[in-house]
Amino acid sequence: MRPALGGHLAMLAFSALVAGSFALGSRAANDIDPLVMTAARFWIAAAVLAVLAYIMGAWDNRVFRAPWRFVVLSGLISGYFVSMFEGLKTAPPISTSAVFTLTPIIAAGFGWLLLRQRLTGRMAVALAIGGVGALWVIFRADLQAALAFDVGRGEFIFFWGCVAHALYTPLIAKLKRGENTVMFACMTLLGGAVLTSLYGAQAIVATPWKALPGVVWITLIYISVFASAASFVLLQFAAMRLPSAKVMAYTYLTPTWVICWQLALGAPPPPLLILIGIALTVLALVLLLRDDDAPTAAT
Repeated sequence: MRPALGGHLAMLAFSALVAGSFALGSRAANDIDPLVMTAARFWIAAAVLAVLAYIMGAWDNRVFRAPWRFVVLSGLISGYFVSMFEGLKTAPPISTSAVFTLTPIIAAGFGWLLLRQRLTGRMAVALAIGGVGALWVIFRADLQAALAFDVGRGEFIFFWGCVAHALYTPLIAKLKRGENTVMFACMTLLGGAVLTSLYGAQAIVATPWKALPGVVWITLIYISVFASAASFVLLQFAAMRLPSAKVMAYTYLTPTWVICWQLALGAPPPPLLILIGIALTVLALVLLLRDDDAPTAAT
């Protein structure tokens, strides 16, 4: 399998798994503190990857070199996850996932700044189309709201988390030094677990764990195993094989996956006008995938 193809398949799976966290997270966001949920998911996901690394014989002591790298990476990804659950308290999951689709544009900027990855003309057009589609969904197909820049509180909060996520992606390629992918992801999650636990210690202690509703536990297990452990490995695998803008381009599929998740969970379909914006994000992804043979990075 070509390295680029493997990266694309990894991100296809990544987008589907991440979408589930929006659909489920919206149902649990108001029942548990976002910082507490993030800390718990990191501890569980780090434990899963540590066991997986041991079983695979992939334990790599090189990850203990320059531990400051994991402080930086885990700080960024912790900010992203906390902002996601905080945003989901007030923003619909489809709208929040549309904010997530702005990350390819931001990632392209960080990719150029950190790795000198250059955009081709088609990639620039694709990112612009995807950005327009995302904004159309964010403003709920309301032109007046768009002209007034009437952004919801939840979407605004999550946007800054997406900026952190966009910076996180090229930093993986920048800071990784040949370590095993599973171990590298494990250390990033462990760093996030420590940071969020220290910062949210009071909230963690005050959480009535035994009284939490079942949807919180279902969401916690899903986001820990699938939307954290598995998606971290997939993202880091892809980040070593694709330019940052293309890695994050798969976020354009997230609103589509979220609709599938929502329908599967019994929610009504979104308004037809919202689907126009989602169609534009899918078109952006198609344009980016057709650009595989063009030069995308300067090394």
